[in-house]
Amino acid sequence: MGRAMTPAAWRARFRAGEQRQTAALCPGFAQANMAFIPAEAADEFEAFLRANPAACPLLARGRPGDPTLPQLGDFDLRHDLPLYRLFRDGQPCDRVPDIAGDWRADLVPFAIGCSLTFEADLVAVGVALRCHAPGVSCSAFDTAIPNRPAGRFGGNLVVSMRAIRADQAALADAVTRAHPQAHGAPVHLGDPQAIGVDLSRPIDGLGLTDIGLGEVAMFWACGVTMERAITSARLPFAITHAPGHMLITDLPAGEMP
Repeated sequence: MGRAMTPAAWRARFRAGEQRQTAALCPGFAQANMAFIPAEAADEFEAFLRANPAACPLLARGRPGDPTLPQLGDFDLRHDLPLYRLFRDGQPCDRVPDIAGDWRADLVPFAIGCSLTFEADLVAVGVALRCHAPGVSCSAFDTAIPNRPAGRFGGNLVVSMRAIRADQAALADAVTRAHPQAHGAPVHLGDPQAIGVDLSRPIDGLGLTDIGLGEVAMFWACGVTMERAITSARLPFAITHAPGHMLITDLPAGEMP
């Protein structure tokens, strides 16, 4: 059922209150990480995104107080994600299904590419993904790799991990390398500890974390990196999507800017 539904149909369900992770929904359409940043910090935040394009490929920036991004589709960003995360003084403080009551006239929307976009292409060429199914997601982890700072924004890189058959690792690398606006090629393959990853501590406890026989851990830069930047900046207020609960855009994956 999920594969037959359009992005607009899924967004309507989210607007009506359904909460679910967006992995494996609407293959062929771009999904996006979202951040809503006060206007006084928006230029600095954009500078951070551009300084860290693997983790934070910028798809679109909106206008203060405008909950639309027409270049990505016809939606209202206050309602059309399945779950949001609120930040106060740089710390996550709540998860809410709708941000109409938290919306402010100075909030600037930022849409950032997401690796869930390229998973359909991996599956299409035969790469086995145990994390690609409705209700199942790849896992994300903090690393010891510092981001390139911009103004008050910094923090460390966050990565997503997928367990890939070792004989398909080169193919997975080649396919994802062709998607720079969805994080592109992996940043690391193999030993998680080499980049400071603890597989027992996935962010928010989400996703698969085991590496099976004949599999290798592959790590891609992840948009949750922007949460670490918000924390490092200690912004008084900000909003993001909740990890794994992306904006499903109307933009075909092959037409990403």
